[in-house]
Amino acid sequence: MRPPEQEQSRPDKHYTDAVIPPAELRLRPIGVVRSPHKERFAAPRQPGGTPTPHAATATIELRDDLADATRDLACFSHIWLIYWLHLNRGWNPLVRPPGRGGTPRGLLATRAPHRPNPIGLSALRLIACDRTNLTVEAGDLLDGTPVLDIKPYLPYCDRIDQANSGWLQPPSPSAPHGVRS
Repeated sequence: MRPPEQEQSRPDKHYTDAVIPPAELRLRPIGVVRSPHKERFAAPRQPGGTPTPHAATATIELRDDLADATRDLACFSHIWLIYWLHLNRGWNPLVRPPGRGGTPRGLLATRAPHRPNPIGLSALRLIACDRTNLTVEAGDLLDGTPVLDIKPYLPYCDRIDQANSGWLQPPSPSAPHGVRS
């Protein structure tokens, strides 16, 4: 094993300089969500923000060729689910988030679902994992949602204690109106 000083002195590799980023991507879903939420307006909004005593569950049905890929997943309490917002059509650069005074906000500074690439990301409690069927708290997932990927939630690197909530943070009581402390 090399001492750390020698490892740090290796020159950078520049193999990425020769690769041209693709203009388009093709994705193949790894599964589908089976949820009690059939209608997006009936699904809860930002469900992780408030505790629910009887949260609905959903099943993530994975392709059969992924049965071995779920090995060791059951020992995690939470997962990141990356999915395609399949019911969305179109997007706008400015949106008016509900319940926020109607102020237009830049789309990328919100969690609005209508995005240039309708990709969703949710941290979900993993209740059970049976090879190609995962049971999770349903959150706001809609039935039939295509699943793109799953990753374990790792508190030691996914939680950022110093993070702030940007324009969603309430102003300090002593700060002038509109000024955030």
